Amino acid sequence: MSYSKVMDPEKWMETMPYEMKTGFERIKRVTDVLTNEPDPKVGQTPKEIIWTKNKAKLYRYQTSMKKTNAVPILMIYALINKPYILDLTPGNSLIEYLTNQGHDVYLLDWGTAGYEDRNMKLDNYILDYIPRAVKKVLQTSDAEEISLLGYCMGGTMTSIFTALHPELPIRNLVLLTSPIDFSDAGLYTNWLDKRYFNLDKLVDTLGLIPHDMIDFGNKLLNPIANFYGPYVSLADRADNEEFVKSWKLMQKWLNDGTPFPGEAYRQWIGEFYQENKLIKDELYIRGRKVELSKITANLLNIAGKHDVIASPKQVEPLNAKVSSKDKTFHLLNTGHVSVVVGKRAIQTTFPLIDKWLTNHSKD
Repeated sequence: MSYSKVMDPEKWMETMPYEMKTGFERIKRVTDVLTNEPDPKVGQTPKEIIWTKNKAKLYRYQTSMKKTNAVPILMIYALINKPYILDLTPGNSLIEYLTNQGHDVYLLDWGTAGYEDRNMKLDNYILDYIPRAVKKVLQTSDAEEISLLGYCMGGTMTSIFTALHPELPIRNLVLLTSPIDFSDAGLYTNWLDKRYFNLDKLVDTLGLIPHDMIDFGNKLLNPIANFYGPYVSLADRADNEEFVKSWKLMQKWLNDGTPFPGEAYRQWIGEFYQENKLIKDELYIRGRKVELSKITANLLNIAGKHDVIASPKQVEPLNAKVSSKDKTFHLLNTGHVSVVVGKRAIQTTFPLIDKWLTNHSKD
């Protein structure tokens, strides 16, 4: 008969120095987070679908809650990633915050494009989807005017839509980190230079641009911080459950992207990044010239000081182009994502948007 003298791991850990013990516990926690624990729940603010078209859905939030602000808000996100970044988790959700303040909030979710959508152009989204969503919001809310809130590329599309429809009752326009001037887009300007970036070959070959390819390019803006930084931070703060929760939520969203319809991508890169047509009044959408000077809605234009995806110098020029009598450019001490997620967003961005919309929705 033989007896093992191998000590139980937990008892063995009790004999180790404190620093080594806590280090081991952090490694164990990191392993659990990365391999065992389920994805966190997102987009939990109560909502209902009130309209659909192809993959797109139009949501209305917290329909049972009393709406004290007369002008409804339609949120429009980008064709990249998923829009639940605006409703990430209870207590850290712009949508939840605004509905709790009495706003009637709607979101146009583009859905996930399939290969059959490869020929979808920006023209389709801007002239076929957004107008119908606006009409449905006005009908559902029984309102005479509407506020539009666009984030990232969604804000660029929203500004184009607003310029093309000066006849619509768009009272307020809120844009979050939305690029308008592409004359200097940082590293993107170099990477997407038409002399080296064969846009047509890429689109013609793939049809649908994979999210992973776009995400890889975005991460290359700061490769060490973006590829390794999150895991270093997790290992360093794995004993902080609040941090771990936030980390899991952000990683879920960052890795939960959507493919980009090829023809829309061809326009986005070619006519915006390579030709910078929007700010120069040279952009045409389905034969209609886009002139930003036709925008007359009240404008709140928000940029993030540390945003490397849509820098302040890409965002601010819109204010000089529009004809709005009431227009504000607001620079926040955030990045591209932290403008709508995290403590600074909760303490600064959310109240700013709420107060501005409330003040600009009164008769």
